[in-house]
Amino acid sequence: MEARQAFLVKCLSTGLMLSDSIGYLLLQLELEMVVMNWLSKLLQLPRSFSFSNDGDGGGVLLGTTCEAIICTLLAAKEKMLDKIGRTNTEKLVVYCSDQTHVGLEKAAKIVGIKPENVRKVLTTKSTNFKLTPESLNDVIKRDVESGLIQIYLCATVGTTSTTTVDPLAPLCELSSKYNMGVHVDATYAGSACICPEFRHFLDGVEGASSFSFNAHKWLLTNLACCCLWVKDKSALTIPLSTNSEYLTNKATESGQVVDYKDWQIALTRRFQALKLWMVLRSNGVTGLRAFIRNHVKMAKNFEGQVTMDSRFEIVVPRYFYVVCFRVSPCSINEHHGKNYEANEFNHKLLESINATGLVYMTHSVVGGVYFIRFSVGATLTEDRHIQLAWELVQGKATSLLGTQTPKTASYSDNPKEET
Repeated sequence: MEARQAFLVKCLSTGLMLSDSIGYLLLQLELEMVVMNWLSKLLQLPRSFSFSNDGDGGGVLLGTTCEAIICTLLAAKEKMLDKIGRTNTEKLVVYCSDQTHVGLEKAAKIVGIKPENVRKVLTTKSTNFKLTPESLNDVIKRDVESGLIQIYLCATVGTTSTTTVDPLAPLCELSSKYNMGVHVDATYAGSACICPEFRHFLDGVEGASSFSFNAHKWLLTNLACCCLWVKDKSALTIPLSTNSEYLTNKATESGQVVDYKDWQIALTRRFQALKLWMVLRSNGVTGLRAFIRNHVKMAKNFEGQVTMDSRFEIVVPRYFYVVCFRVSPCSINEHHGKNYEANEFNHKLLESINATGLVYMTHSVVGGVYFIRFSVGATLTEDRHIQLAWELVQGKATSLLGTQTPKTASYSDNPKEET
């Protein structure tokens, strides 16, 4: 969202709130339901996640994914305790992979799940660090034998370190065998799935209990805007509901309206729907898809140049706009000897790149491998910025290795087939 659009939305939202508080709340409610159903259709989510006359699902706009995980985890916990009794909290177990965002661990602490009952299932490079149903099942079986109870699995579409995608269909199928709810965290990559060529990453989402993504990550929306859908809204609202005389009203009691205060942690709500409505109406589906595709194209361009320089290697496959790369151990050993540690070298490379102030890249460590993360996430990024960044990386690597930069053709002169 452009700065002037964001300013206009803020002014409009404030003006509406001051003019008529009751009318403002009704407008906020109606627009949020409409926008969430629009997005649901755009992502081709199952009808069971949308507001409808014959369904129990629906969507809500929150601040962040951390809020979404806290709310859905609380719903899963309370639903299970209603069945097995309130004295069995210590038996409840939550599952994720070792690539899942740490927000899940924080949510578990807040909700009251013992830290040692959060199972971070090991992933490996052989599966591109995806959570596999086989490895998950092995961990669950051990817990079942120990008398523990499975309540929640967090599967990820676009992990933080490598943007890998967990296989939703088999994970949801496995979870159903243990009567365990599944939350799909698509914080980063969910926006990409409005493009038909990326929608397959959500295959199997119909087996999940809830789904969320952050529109402020990659959908031109200002902070903060997390979109959460649930199949069973009562499972969410019952543990989060508040009933006080000064909050009672005929509309809520009749069940004819959605009382969003019972869909979230706080009671007060921002008019999140207005800015999301502005983004959708200003850019349209075509404009948003073009924006996402352009980022992916530029990331692919950078990836292609990395692969043409034999000194570098791609650490994990690129799925969206993040390229994970490093100077290969072979190149380092060739010029510095086998005792020079690859992780230390790439750490120095990243520091030298960022010290220029021209670009900023981040790092992660997966499977013991330190690598650099190049992200094409900024709204105003152009092809010339990608070229500048690559030339800078090459130059700094050349300086640290003590070699000459190899002469290679531009990637754009040697296009590869789409992956």
